[in-house]
Amino acid sequence: DNRNLFIPVFLRSTTKYGVLTFLPRFLYEQIRRAANAFFLFIALMQQIPDVSPTGRYTTLVPLIFILTVAGIKEIIEDYKRHKADNTVNKKKTTGIVAVGDIVKVTNGQHLPADMVIVSSSEPQAMCYTETSNLDGETNLKIRQGLSLTAGFQNLEDLMGLSGRLECEGPNRHLYDFTGTLRLDSQNPAPLGPDQVLLRGAQLRNTQWVVGIVVYTGHDSKLMQNSTKAPLKRSNVERVTNMQILVLFGILLVMALVSSVGAAIWNKVHTKAAYDISTNFAYNLLTFIILYNNLIPISLLVTLEVVKFTQALFINWDVEMYYSETDTPAMARTSNLNEELGQVKYLFSDKTGTLTCNVMHFKKCTIAGITYGHFPDLDCDRSMEDFSNLPSSSHNSTEFDDPALIQNIEKNHPTSPQICEFLTMMAVCHTVVPEREDNQIIYQASSPDEGALVKGAKGLGFVFTARTPHSVIIEAVSLCTSSPEFQISPAQCVLLLQATRATLTAHCSSLGDSLRKENELALIIDGQTLKYALSFELRQAFLDLALSCKAVICCRVSPLQKSEIVDMVKKHVKAITLAIGDGANDVGMIQTAHVGVGISGNEGMQATNSSDYSIAQFSYLEKLLLVHGAWSYNRVTKCILYCFYKNVVLYIIELWFAFVNGFSGQILFERWCIGLYNVIFTALPPFTLGIFDRPCSQQNMLRFPQLYRITQNAEGFNTKVFWGHCINALIHSIILFWFPLKMLEHGCLYSDELYVNYLTSFCPSLKISLSFSSSVSQFSHLAVWGSIALWMVFFAVYSVIWPTIPIAPDMLGQAGRVMQCWYFWLGLILVPTACLLKDFAWTAARRSVRKSLLEEVQELEAHAVDPGAAVLRDSSGRSLNERAHLLTRVFRKTPSSVGRSNSVQQTVSHGYAFSQEEHGVVSQSEVVRSYDTTRQRPSL
Repeated sequence: DNRNLFIPVFLRSTTKYGVLTFLPRFLYEQIRRAANAFFLFIALMQQIPDVSPTGRYTTLVPLIFILTVAGIKEIIEDYKRHKADNTVNKKKTTGIVAVGDIVKVTNGQHLPADMVIVSSSEPQAMCYTETSNLDGETNLKIRQGLSLTAGFQNLEDLMGLSGRLECEGPNRHLYDFTGTLRLDSQNPAPLGPDQVLLRGAQLRNTQWVVGIVVYTGHDSKLMQNSTKAPLKRSNVERVTNMQILVLFGILLVMALVSSVGAAIWNKVHTKAAYDISTNFAYNLLTFIILYNNLIPISLLVTLEVVKFTQALFINWDVEMYYSETDTPAMARTSNLNEELGQVKYLFSDKTGTLTCNVMHFKKCTIAGITYGHFPDLDCDRSMEDFSNLPSSSHNSTEFDDPALIQNIEKNHPTSPQICEFLTMMAVCHTVVPEREDNQIIYQASSPDEGALVKGAKGLGFVFTARTPHSVIIEAVSLCTSSPEFQISPAQCVLLLQATRATLTAHCSSLGDSLRKENELALIIDGQTLKYALSFELRQAFLDLALSCKAVICCRVSPLQKSEIVDMVKKHVKAITLAIGDGANDVGMIQTAHVGVGISGNEGMQATNSSDYSIAQFSYLEKLLLVHGAWSYNRVTKCILYCFYKNVVLYIIELWFAFVNGFSGQILFERWCIGLYNVIFTALPPFTLGIFDRPCSQQNMLRFPQLYRITQNAEGFNTKVFWGHCINALIHSIILFWFPLKMLEHGCLYSDELYVNYLTSFCPSLKISLSFSSSVSQFSHLAVWGSIALWMVFFAVYSVIWPTIPIAPDMLGQAGRVMQCWYFWLGLILVPTACLLKDFAWTAARRSVRKSLLEEVQELEAHAVDPGAAVLRDSSGRSLNERAHLLTRVFRKTPSSVGRSNSVQQTVSHGYAFSQEEHGVVSQSEVVRSYDTTRQRPSL
């Protein structure tokens, strides 16, 4: 058998890199960025002798620095993933198993491999498993071995087991298995999924089980449903890459124009023989290198630092810290911060994510009288009703209405009905009682069954034992034998043709509303989903799903979850987010654009595989509406500003080429231009990327409509990007030609210093006018600090020669420039001319029509509560009404002390057992199989 391999168990890895794979995979991820690939090309071209006007290492050294910073960040983040993986992998496991091994698993342990049941401690080789790691369901499932092997209860019998087990090859189908057990001297016995325990499932309510291993390692169904961790990139990064490619095209056009101009100028002004072809090629390379920083090299390292800092803000948010488990929010990667602000489709696991799956007996209605404290109507409930639940201990109960017991003791007319009701609660179930240190522990297959039995116990009707023919309870006044009942679930067979007909009918009935959100919900189970996701029906299913406001998928495998996310991700141009807390959610978490893991009760697999982890589902609101929207605004503004200031600087080089005969001469002194991005304009992008915010977090949560601005990419798209580039083009014309005209008066010693200073001064002022959402102390620091840095640098740089043997042509220039009154006049007029257009455009636009964000910003600036103002959306509907409705959902309800707990009610309540459908053993068989008065067999 080619599967007889020794494979380690449960060595799960969610890291992106290994020791040997780090360098190639990291470099591949970095070179995928268009800017890095471009600057690598420029660095190589600069090594050609006599080509680069800016030196050989002016691009290579910054590029190496940028890659080093990015590498350190990736190592830090991946090291955190590695530590989390070690925590999981160091948990107790069974060592190494191989196909054909006979393995014993005890209560509470996770199955190390897929195995066929031989025998167990329970009657008729039954056992209970929890498969939340596989399918997200926490209700226990019953599996049963063959009667042929149920009697193998000791080591001698197992050692004498001889025969052959034949089964299908490894596959991903969790609910399918076909095999045959051929024991010596016995007839062949068929095997199905009810005889198989799957790796990742947990043995529950069963002292021990023995099985034969059939699939191990990557052949197990759990691993067959797993997906490889992808290298994710944000949508903003993809858009930026595209704009960089277009800018590169513009750079080539500029270089071609300059090269043609150089050829024409040389032909006209040079008398010697001129080789046009050779010199044209050299000039082309020279101008490409000269204009290369039209694409900002500082953008990449700036974004790395900005995103890393934003991730720290998420980690430090005390409002997303869960004190009960000492669990803070954690950004496991910082590359996707801005993606949190663009999510349109949310895929959520239910059990353990949307619900805690902790049941408590809170309220009941007997003979028309309601007992208990829980609010009756949804509008009367608040988060407080759910937040103060007790821990899920063995005997916890929240029902404490004394009127119920008093009515029994006082022989109230409804006393017989109360006793009968509590008796039914104590006996009508499949719970198995166990004793531990004179304490009864209820082993329930579902949390609602356990809650009802514990509730009955708290009211004096204690379930103590079970035999095949009776249920024993201790009651305050009444004890009855258990009634017999049997639930026979209806059988349903779904064929591919039936699924096709149903989908086609629904799609046809929607008509023009197809693929448009309607007030509809779609519910589909995993068996039907298998057909709906087939190639023939996939598009029809997607159209129908997109036509609904919500889609609920029941009993789906991990791979089906991943396939649904992948289908929407590929066919709908929208950002997806998947959130879950179990190993069965890992696939969809890794497939979605953004994956969020919840540190729940189902282990750390989802958390370790996620991009962001939180302790409670409710924290997702702030993660998206506040941190996501803020990060998107900050990152996009940082990108736009970096492009703006570099386009301003290097288009000026193009204008200079028109007056220097296209010689390739640089306008700015080498160190001045080298420090432009590093020092003179370094503070503004960091200020934007780290501290800027459109409005307060209270208003971001109060008006969820603000999220649509980032969700629809209104602040960063092709129109916005090229609008800033055109604005930079206009500013470059003013910044070059105005000082050039001033030079005609003969006052300034060097026009390049003047232009260089204005080129640093103007973008620094522009951050407070056009980019920053709010002027704060950090904005002032960025603006005036940048200006002061240039002044100090200019003063020092003009006197360091010959003490430091660099820049001899700069000696004494600061004094000459500062003494010229044209310099100070231009310092006022030129930036004013640049920014006047921006100011007029902004004022005119806001006067005609303000956006919701601008309205909220103005109200905040005037210290007015936006909630008190009448704000309306584009349709004219009051946004305050929407905010009020949202507030009511999470409001704190007043205390119910003083109101009657036992009143007549017209609201109907109920419950349903979470039993497994189509189980191998029916409930009637289960309750007749146990005799808890006898000791179970031990192996």
